[in-house]
Amino acid sequence: MPFIGKQPQVGAYSKLDAITASATATYNLALNSGAYYPSSANHLMVSLNGVIQAPQDSFTISGRTIIFDSALTSNDSIDFIMALGDVLDIGTPSDGTVVTAKIQNAAVTTAKIADANITTAKIADANITTGKLASSLDLSGKTVTMPAGAVLQVKHAILTAPMTSTTAATWIDVTNLSISITPKSTSSKFHVSFNLNAMIIADNQRGGVRLVRDSTAIGVATSTGSRTAASVSFAGDGNIYRQKNMSGSALDSPSTASAVTYKVQFQCENTTEVKINHDDNDSNGSTFFRATSEITVMEIAG
Repeated sequence: MPFIGKQPQVGAYSKLDAITASATATYNLALNSGAYYPSSANHLMVSLNGVIQAPQDSFTISGRTIIFDSALTSNDSIDFIMALGDVLDIGTPSDGTVVTAKIQNAAVTTAKIADANITTAKIADANITTGKLASSLDLSGKTVTMPAGAVLQVKHAILTAPMTSTTAATWIDVTNLSISITPKSTSSKFHVSFNLNAMIIADNQRGGVRLVRDSTAIGVATSTGSRTAASVSFAGDGNIYRQKNMSGSALDSPSTASAVTYKVQFQCENTTEVKINHDDNDSNGSTFFRATSEITVMEIAG
């Protein structure tokens, strides 16, 4: 609002008490023999040896002490120190009055943000950009909740070498088609898929392939009489050059935070020979086609 007469000024403009220079860089400030505490170096005009000194560069302030950038001597003269007014205390800003333009760039540092204060409600989708994330962001020891359906980790194993078994009357582990994985959460689901290339060296013999978590078969069918069948079946046809491709998958819920192992197993009637990744006439791999078999495990947030 307008004033009648001269508008009042905020603060005081005072010449501080004289200081005698000596062999030190620090001196206490006083006004009328009382301790004086300037708000900052920018509020003082200092003349040294007839030269006005630049605040922050030539001197700084700590409490009531002025600190020159180098020690003075008794030959130096601190001509005068003028206090150019006191800072007006504006008090606590009202709610909703501090706008984006009033926050200086880089003023909000990591030290000013409490760990527990970054919550989902405080993060808008459009506000987390690449430039706002540290390049060496370390989330170890931090709890990060991913949305349901997010892929948390993926592991893959592959068998490239040929494998032969002559004791396939019981379930046999396929070499290398085994993955140990530790769940990120007890509510996670695991999508397990496999691809196996194999052949039975006998006519009219049947076999099967299944997925196993530790010692429990998963993704299997149950036939009459509660007989558990394999996920995929295959049979021999007497063609020694024919491998058969068997694929399968399962969605498993182990409900544990401990490591689990997923693997592929096969079984045949009697003790029929089974060959994986190669055929019966392949002796050295130089003139015959070979295949690979693999298993993939994906952990999905529940």
